[in-house]
Amino acid sequence: MRRVIDGEDPDRLYTVTGGRSRAGDAGLDLVTLIVSESDPAPGMQSEHVRILRTCHRPTSVVELSAELELPVSVVRILLTDLLDTGRVSARHPSSAGAAVHTPDSDFLKKVLVGLANL
Repeated sequence: MRRVIDGEDPDRLYTVTGGRSRAGDAGLDLVTLIVSESDPAPGMQSEHVRILRTCHRPTSVVELSAELELPVSVVRILLTDLLDTGRVSARHPSSAGAAVHTPDSDFLKKVLVGLANL
């Protein structure tokens, strides 16, 4: 008798990932935002199609996992496939905001001195 793990058929997960158990070097953490760069193509794997349709707006890896009802590890493998083919782009929210404006250290020191003088 086969045992079902977390309500998901392990054979299906093996098939979805092509037998892979690691996502590679994509550096995708739970809050990495994924954005579609193209529309689904005929013949694509159904999970890839769902990811592309869901990510027309920035969507985090953990949100995709919940939407697809798949473990995060499986979603990372699927996203690595799409990243490798240029169908999605990934960005970490903190890196996107950090490039826009980083406070000057001299300014921060002046603020600290000003607060200490209060």
